Amino acid sequence: MKTFTSVLRSAVLAALVLSPALAAAQNYPSKPLRMVVPFAPGGPNDILGRLIGQKLTEAWGQPVVVDNRGGAGGTVGLEAASRMPGDGYTVAMGGTSNLALAPSLYAKLAYDSVKDFTPVINVAVVPYALAVNPTVPAKNVKELIAVASRKAGYLSYGSSGVGSMSSLAAEMLKSMSKTDIVHVPYKGTAPALTDVVSGQIDMMLADLALIKRHADTGRLRMIGVTGLKRSAAAADVPTIAESGLPGYELSPWFGVVAPAGVPKDIVGRLNGTIAASLKSQDVIQRLGGLGYEPLGGSAEQFAATIKSDIAKYAKIVKTAGIKSEL
Repeated sequence: MKTFTSVLRSAVLAALVLSPALAAAQNYPSKPLRMVVPFAPGGPNDILGRLIGQKLTEAWGQPVVVDNRGGAGGTVGLEAASRMPGDGYTVAMGGTSNLALAPSLYAKLAYDSVKDFTPVINVAVVPYALAVNPTVPAKNVKELIAVASRKAGYLSYGSSGVGSMSSLAAEMLKSMSKTDIVHVPYKGTAPALTDVVSGQIDMMLADLALIKRHADTGRLRMIGVTGLKRSAAAADVPTIAESGLPGYELSPWFGVVAPAGVPKDIVGRLNGTIAASLKSQDVIQRLGGLGYEPLGGSAEQFAATIKSDIAKYAKIVKTAGIKSEL
């Protein structure tokens, strides 16, 4: 007769053999990964996605293929990612715009930010800045508001898409300053900035690091940052709140999510590896040079951030009277 111990041991061994999820977690990763970047190449989401992909490749020896799927403020790419298998081999660079803001802007959003994704880790805060083409006669936010007030539609602004953080930032500015500025949406930050530089459109609120590149060469004039305090990457540029629009504040973040259903062991491996990379000197220097502020933390903390920010931005959208164009 088998003893209780031998029976228990047999049951445990059987469970190990019969559990595909556990076996997959033990062998993870055994093939290349896909990193869905829901914006066009060149923007902050893309920069971070490629950096995280590079560090995962270095740590695990498996290639991470970046899959850019831009459109509709990053919701097109996240929808595609949400429909992929929850096996840990697909991850995506989500952000405030498509995880926390989109639920308030889209009546028929094709995914549920909480139910359809597995939060992995919050990667970084990406400071935003307001820039104008040098032909716009405004050297600060107060002067910009005065110019925009001349008549409805006198100025235009570009964004990385309807429902993106860049569009929310501008719509908040419009609402708080009571101005009417024409929205010109693009499928990414880079193409929108290109048209601001060329003078096709007048202004844009976007990733500070990208704007600074053009401001340093005189092709754009940076007149404000969106955070509660000035950015170390542009210490001489005042906040929008202190330079003409009291109470204005916006601090977007980007983080890694995966489709729903990823086993906890795999989430733990992803979180641990990415968290370690965020503490490495080369990544700290890279992010610092871009003006990004690394975050990190547990998957549970990131999940809590997503939920709390969904409620936060719902209030902002309602108070500002912001409506989606879709």
